[in-house]
Order: sequence, then C-alpha cells, then structure tokens
Amino acid sequence: MTDTIALKQLLIDEVEKRKDELIELCSSLIQIPSENPPGDSTEISQFITDYLKQYDLEPEWHEASDKMFNLISSYGNKEGKNLIYCGHTDVVPAGDLTKWDFNPFSGEVVDGWMLGRGASDMKAGLAGLIFVYGLMKRMDIQLPGQLTLAIVPDEETGGEFGVPWLLENKLIAGDGALIAEPSSPYNPTIGQKGSYWFELEVFGTPGHGSLSPIAGNNAITDAIKAIDKIQDLWDLNITIPDEIKPLIEVSQRYMREVEKDRLKFQPVLEKITVNIGTIQGGTKSNIIPESCKVQVDCRLPFGITHDEVSLYLKDALDSLGIRYSIRLFGFKSHANYTSAEDPVCRAIVDNITFVTDHEAYGVMQWASSDARHFRDYNIPVLQYGPAYLPSIHGYNEKVQVEDIIRCAKVYAAAVIDFLYEK
Repeated sequence: MTDTIALKQLLIDEVEKRKDELIELCSSLIQIPSENPPGDSTEISQFITDYLKQYDLEPEWHEASDKMFNLISSYGNKEGKNLIYCGHTDVVPAGDLTKWDFNPFSGEVVDGWMLGRGASDMKAGLAGLIFVYGLMKRMDIQLPGQLTLAIVPDEETGGEFGVPWLLENKLIAGDGALIAEPSSPYNPTIGQKGSYWFELEVFGTPGHGSLSPIAGNNAITDAIKAIDKIQDLWDLNITIPDEIKPLIEVSQRYMREVEKDRLKFQPVLEKITVNIGTIQGGTKSNIIPESCKVQVDCRLPFGITHDEVSLYLKDALDSLGIRYSIRLFGFKSHANYTSAEDPVCRAIVDNITFVTDHEAYGVMQWASSDARHFRDYNIPVLQYGPAYLPSIHGYNEKVQVEDIIRCAKVYAAAVIDFLYEK
C-alpha cells in the first residue's frame, strides 16, 4: 500500500528544492508576449513544448483558430481516474507602456515579487502546473491514474477557442479539473454567478431638434426610461436554493474576514448586478435621435434563470410603451458550482491546509470563467492559483514568489490525493 502522505511530502520537498527552476520557468513565460488580442500563441506554445520535451512529454497541438494553439499532454495510468490541470497562455494587452513602473515583459524578480503582464493572471499558475507535471515524470512517480495538462490560448476574450473548443471536440475528459486561475491563498473558487449580457435598441422617430419634444419621438430619452427599469433588476427578491445557502454564507464570511475591503460587496452574491456598459445614440445635436443602443452586463445569482430575466425585462419595458428590441450576446451562463465535498475540491482544499497549516475553504466568485464549461460537461472543477488580486489586468501586475511556490506544492500534493482515492 502506498504511503500517500509520505509521497506528498516527497513531492513538496522536491518543489522546494527546485523552486529556483520554477521561478525561472515563470519568468520565461512572462517574457513571451502573448497578448490577446491579437491572440497569437505560437511562440509561447513552442516554448512550453520544448520545456516538456526535455522530459519526454511532447504535447499534442490543436489549432482552434488561426495561430491559437491548444496543447494537451497526459502522464500516468489511463486505466485509473483522470485529473485535468488547465491553464491559459493568453494575457490582456499591456496597454500604455508609459504607465508601467517596469517593463511588462521583463519577468524580473524584485524584493520577492515576480513582475510583469500575466504574473497573476495567470502565468504564475500556469508555470506551477507545467512544472509539477514535468516533475512527476522526472521523479518517475507511478500514478494509479492519469494527469492531463490542458493549456489553452483563448480565455481573456471569452474563451471560444480554448476550453469549450476542447470539450466540444472531445479532446479532453476527466473526473475532475483544476484551473490555475488567480485566487486568494487559502480560498479556491468553487462556484460562480451566471452571465446575462444583452443589447437593448430603442427606436424613435427623427425630426428637427428645434421641435422636440413636441415633434418626433426621442430614442435617447426613451432609452433613459428603459435604463431605469433595467436597473430595477437589482431590487428583485430572489430565493436562493437551500443547497446553495452554505456556499453563500461561507463566501460572505470570506468577505468579512479575509478580503475585508470587499465587505460592502456581500449583497452581490444574492442579487442581479446591472452594469450599463455602453450607450450609443443619435447623429447630431439638432436631430431627434432615431435609435439608441445600450449594452448591459448582468450577473445572475443562484435562484433565477435567463428565461425569468427575459420575461421580467419584457414586462417592464412593454409597460413603458416604447419601441425596442433586445438581443443577447457575449457571456451566457447560469450560476454554477462544484460541491465542496467533491473529491477534486477536497484534494485542493485539504492540501492547502497540508502545505500551509492554515484553514482553507472554497468560496464563490461574482464573475465568470472557464470553469463553467467544465461543469457543462459534468466535470467537477475549481480554481486555485497564485495572485496579487489588486494588480490583475492593471498596470504593474505582479505576484509574490512565495505564492507561486506554495501553489505548486499544493498542485503536486493534490494529484496524489485525487488519483489515489478510490
């Protein structure tokens, strides 16, 4: 019988011993610009392939769109359980370089911080996954199941050519998955709200501006009335399903005790959030506008569906007597989660405590991610990765080196617990 605790400790010690190699790998990934857009993952995919080939682990390349390459590699026993470790190579654009205090593609380590675009989202986590995957082979660890590394090129612009593409084409499957997306050190995300993005177009009747409001019909002023109704979505009383209430409560506890600056955001876990993102209307100040378009980002809690939101909007907007149309676009998902008791959640959460001797528990996120795609295919999933959360997608992105090392240790130990569990 395998002593799994001893095996986990052996792997953790090996990560510690080779931590400089891990940090060098992370730095190298950051030094390769992989901004999306444009979304060309050729250079970084080749680098990862060359790294893994050192250990006879050559990944398959799957081009989902022009120069967007998904990499897949598996190690272990195909007859056992399969654990997917997933990460994305793309990063958001660096933006105005004059607003950075350092080269966003330097990958430098300064005062214990790894610096650069993607440091937190999510090249540090990606480096941890790749490093641990290679380490298993280097140490000739005989796994009773299979560890699959799935590296995707397209998450930051919606992910159409990444995780969902792999799942739709039956290129990956598993009993559980871990995405190395940024999280807090002791609190992986095991659930997320749904997304409901829509564009409202309000129609008016053009006329000379000097005759408004008597002449014509102003699409912009009608759109303003519509926006007031749309914002009332926040005030809807939604019944949270009983099975979800413990997750909501522990997530609110997290906001109170861990990320205390987010205390005021506790209500978003039970409410429909409404962001009026863009407004476009009219052609000239002296012409009564014929059209006004409004794009809205709503995030849906557990307890309400897309159809129910659509029905509410129809009733509310019809009551105004305006002419309008609505079309859905962008992210579309219902609130979704993985049980805290699922083996993949237990493997990560328990090993955060094993590595750090600190209480750990899973929480909800109020946004969306690739995790929803795994759940659509009945693959339990959670997210855990190194991050300095305030710097994500901003200037001067960074992550603490010690966080990169800690997460890699958790990744290594979790493989053992998950694959050895019957």
